[in-house]
Amino acid sequence: MNILILGGGGREHALAWAVQQNPKCDRLIVAPGNAGIAGIAECAAIDILDGGAVVTFAEENAIDLVIVGPEAPLAVGVADACRAAGLLTFGPSAAAARLESSKAFTKEVCDACGAPTAAWARFSDAAAATAHIRARGAPIVVKADGLAAGKGVTVATTEAEAIAAVEAIFSGAFGAAGAAAVIEEFMEGEEASFFVLCDGTDVLPIGTAQDHKRVGEGDTGPNTGGMGAYSPAPVLTPAIERQVLDEIIRPTVAEMARRGAPFQGVLYAGLMIAEGRARLVEYNVRFGDPEAQVLMMRLGAQALDLIQATAEGRLAGARVNWAEDHALSVVMAARGYPGAHATGTVIRGLEALPADSRQMVFHAGTARRGAEIVAAGGRVLNATGRGASLAEARALAYGLVDRIDWPEGFCRRDIGWRALGQPGG
Repeated sequence: MNILILGGGGREHALAWAVQQNPKCDRLIVAPGNAGIAGIAECAAIDILDGGAVVTFAEENAIDLVIVGPEAPLAVGVADACRAAGLLTFGPSAAAARLESSKAFTKEVCDACGAPTAAWARFSDAAAATAHIRARGAPIVVKADGLAAGKGVTVATTEAEAIAAVEAIFSGAFGAAGAAAVIEEFMEGEEASFFVLCDGTDVLPIGTAQDHKRVGEGDTGPNTGGMGAYSPAPVLTPAIERQVLDEIIRPTVAEMARRGAPFQGVLYAGLMIAEGRARLVEYNVRFGDPEAQVLMMRLGAQALDLIQATAEGRLAGARVNWAEDHALSVVMAARGYPGAHATGTVIRGLEALPADSRQMVFHAGTARRGAEIVAAGGRVLNATGRGASLAEARALAYGLVDRIDWPEGFCRRDIGWRALGQPGG
């Protein structure tokens, strides 16, 4: 098969790494890719938000399967354009991608199908949102309704913090994503992520993970796109997984089909777990980043078979072959992230690191400048380990971190602390 993956981050490097291990993969192209992806696949400079350009490129290169990595192309209908051209495509339609591109839409779907989630309200102006906050008090959660690259959510511990978040949303801090705000009840508990493949009808669970959203150790500081992850997430017990499938995932998939927008792709449920039950925090309609890195390390070559089965509507007969293993990924970010940070700083030592099924550094925001690899984003590298235990996976991941020479970068040193018992444990 000739395969085109759209995207250029750590998620896409992990997808490419898994896909290229499968003997079905004859030619692999990633657009736009990054410096790490260029070591295992061809990279192409096309506008992945332009469905017509993607279709033309796919047809010119005899592409058999298009895998859409990030949420932005899905939200603008790139998967629709590919399907309309007769291309086998992995990723939901723009109508189905509203489960991520509009938080209010997701809440409406949950209400319609009875999926447990936080109480909520939608506001189109700051004054009404502020009045609601004053009436409800804190803690409370304020979200930009649209796509904000993982940074449009404020878990406010005070009314003043919540009102400041509302003002940021309506002052244009998140662009078009801030046309409306969703304000939610604060849910206590432990967060985890549950990933399923959907082909419009059938659902196949493919793994659990736990992300670390806050920039600081002990889960402190501002939210980020994610500072590390591990899989599986022990808080998601078999009983809770069954509850999530029966009360959240399957009802959502059925409701989307009822609305004429069947969901095809990967559905990522962010969950809050308390007292043995889960409620939905949010949906994402693509693999998480950095959760994809740990899932792909565990899935390996079978990831392509599962993606193809999803795109072809054959999930009813598909199975996941799990090893009894664990994976953990540590994000190395540019100093200052998630605020202002420098780019173009040189990263040394990468070429001497192992790259195999137990240890892998996935590139997220990198570029090549002559013979050098340089930082080209906020989250730059994902040092990932896989072992028989989470402690072993963690040791392998931090072993990679310690061999990377990048003074302008930083990472959290406590990834996995909830499962291992204590920060740094």
